[in-house]
Amino acid sequence: MTDREKALSAVEKLEKEYPDALCSLQYKDPLQLLIATRLAAQCTDKRVNMVTPELFSKYPDAGAFAAADISDVEECIKTCGLYKTKARDIVAMCRMICNSFGGNVPDTIEELVKLPGIGRKTANLVVGDIYGKPAVVVDTHCIRITSRLGLHSSKDAAKIEKILRELLPPEKSNDFCHRLVLHGRAVCQARTPKCSECVLSDICSSAKK
Repeated sequence: MTDREKALSAVEKLEKEYPDALCSLQYKDPLQLLIATRLAAQCTDKRVNMVTPELFSKYPDAGAFAAADISDVEECIKTCGLYKTKARDIVAMCRMICNSFGGNVPDTIEELVKLPGIGRKTANLVVGDIYGKPAVVVDTHCIRITSRLGLHSSKDAAKIEKILRELLPPEKSNDFCHRLVLHGRAVCQARTPKCSECVLSDICSSAKK
């Protein structure tokens, strides 16, 4: 089985296992997803979803965040961890969105990664979920599961993204990454993968070992 055949098989199997491929972060517009994803770094989505309703009520748009007192944003997001860095990034990115992008969240990865605190993982998520463009969100679940499948042996997220873009159908890549998160949480866990329960076990290099 070639890597592309294995990737296509994994896409099909996970589609059946997890029909609803949805982002677990709660948001109502592009800016909210951008900020929620920044907050989710080294923090659970569940915790982020507890914090953002009050945050977004207090700061409803990029202009409000751009004018915010950073210490007040820090207080709002304190339970998300690394809150000082995250607050600084959120205010700075919103100022840039207002000054350079007319108050609108950019719709390309190249422009999104120019924003303070935004890397390719977040940029791909926004481009895929908001703007419906092909995207590959390389998070810890994606890295772990695609490595165990034998699709790569890299730890470099940018390299993994490039490899997966070549293997996955563009129109399915974003949902595939969402399903990897669901599968990683439920079955293919970091320390104790449940290979006997895994729908990917028959095509997985790690499971066969």
